[in-house]
Amino acid sequence: MIDEESFKEIGLTIVSYPITVEDGVPVYAGHLKELPMIAASAHSKQQFINKLSEKYLAYREEHMEQSPEEESNLTIDELLRYYDGETFDGFDIGLNYLERKDESTDY
Repeated sequence: MIDEESFKEIGLTIVSYPITVEDGVPVYAGHLKELPMIAASAHSKQQFINKLSEKYLAYREEHMEQSPEEESNLTIDELLRYYDGETFDGFDIGLNYLERKDESTDY
């Protein structure tokens, strides 16, 4: 299980809500600041943190299934299209600098 210090080490912040009382028992609740959809509540602070860690680990398992080897790299055309929504025909980003240098001296 992840404790409060472990959340800090991995760059996650626990946002704790004010403690409420239900049926004479305190209720600790909150969420992760960076992942607000991960929220929990419990009758003790340790149970609250344990529930948050369980939900975080399940989220991480679900969303980190793709290994780095399976990731595909975008081509320059794809990158430019995703960057601003346009496809450039014949856009020159300077990769053929040596070829252009021979063709023209108008720098």
